[in-house]
Amino acid sequence: MLIFYLVVFYSSSLMKLSFCRNINHSYFKPLDLATPSAGSPPGLLVVSIFPLGNLDLERKEQEVEQLRTDCAHFRARLEAVQADSLREKKEKLALRQQLNEAKQQLLQQAEYCTEMGAAACTLLWGVSSSEDVVKAILGGEKALKFFSITGQTMESFVKSLDGDVKELDSDENQFVFALAGIVTNVAAIACGREFLVNSSRALLDTVLQLLGDLRPGQCTKLKVLLLMSLYNVSINLKGLKYISESPGFIPLLWWLLSDPDTEVCLHTLRLVQSVVLEPEVFSKSASEFRSSLPLQRIVAMAKSRNPHLQTVAQELLEDLRALERDA
Repeated sequence: MLIFYLVVFYSSSLMKLSFCRNINHSYFKPLDLATPSAGSPPGLLVVSIFPLGNLDLERKEQEVEQLRTDCAHFRARLEAVQADSLREKKEKLALRQQLNEAKQQLLQQAEYCTEMGAAACTLLWGVSSSEDVVKAILGGEKALKFFSITGQTMESFVKSLDGDVKELDSDENQFVFALAGIVTNVAAIACGREFLVNSSRALLDTVLQLLGDLRPGQCTKLKVLLLMSLYNVSINLKGLKYISESPGFIPLLWWLLSDPDTEVCLHTLRLVQSVVLEPEVFSKSASEFRSSLPLQRIVAMAKSRNPHLQTVAQELLEDLRALERDA
């Protein structure tokens, strides 16, 4: 590579310029102006001219090297993040598998508990028709807890229906029906009615609520059992007063009379009879009762082909006529 030197000669009267060639160096250091270079005549100032192309090339090479360093750094970080991501994916997959296994175990346990509950409560339903058994049940320290759980279980069951029809022979259905049957049998015994009215009013409130929540034609077997339990409670004057004074009780009776199921209507009419035949109770609701009475519906039931429904409807009409005569 050819490098040029510019030699400027200063004299008192003349300035000469000369160029020097054939000097091969890759780069030059600036000369100290205070100290003349060896071999240069006095009065000469040597100025070096640096090749600009080499500086640009070195700067570009440095930039490329820096980019390579940055790229290697980012590649290492990317590989580390990818390794962490892969590890997290494996961990999540393992956790998901554990969760699925836990759900399966929970489902199996729930099915087992439902099956066991259905079997045990069905057996208890059968023996609870005995007065001695009912007294033994109520005498136990878990009686209050049992009837509290019974109300919660029936309420959860009705909420879970949500329009879909469950299989009539399912363990879940049988479990709930057996619980309602136990309540009905307990209420059929005098001491059982006293216990429910004095100690399990929350259960009676739940029964009234569920009868209003179930739509016409929905889960009729449960409706019948609940109505039978209320009728048994109504035999107790204190029990009849409590349920008849519950908010919305009279509209609930008329709502139930619109059910297409004959058994539901039959047991609703019997509950209406309990109210009508107790003057102390009927007097408090006589105005609302008469103003909203679905008389035509009851008259139609009195002509029903079902002999039991027909008989109860005719008896109720006679009782209503007697009240009108005595009024």
